[in-house]
Amino acid sequence: MADKAYASKANRKLLRDRGIQAVIPEKSDHIANRKRRGGEGGRPPGFDKEAYKRRNVIERCFQAFKQWRGIATRYDKLAVNYRGGVILRTITI
Repeated sequence: MADKAYASKANRKLLRDRGIQAVIPEKSDHIANRKRRGGEGGRPPGFDKEAYKRRNVIERCFQAFKQWRGIATRYDKLAVNYRGGVILRTITI
């Protein structure tokens, strides 16, 4: 799930190659360009409105993690230390 900023063809192809269903709304300029091209514009990408409405749960979870400064700024040099901080924040939440 992502917002319109990640609606590029490259992002959608990356997700499709990994077998992940993209839940990203199409940008209005992409819609206009596709319609302008007519039959050559292709079909619109699939979009599940109900799944996109549940996106706020994920966003709120990320915001809860970012309340801890060490996670938000990524001061740790080693991934294992960063992961430990994420686990610690999970426990405190």
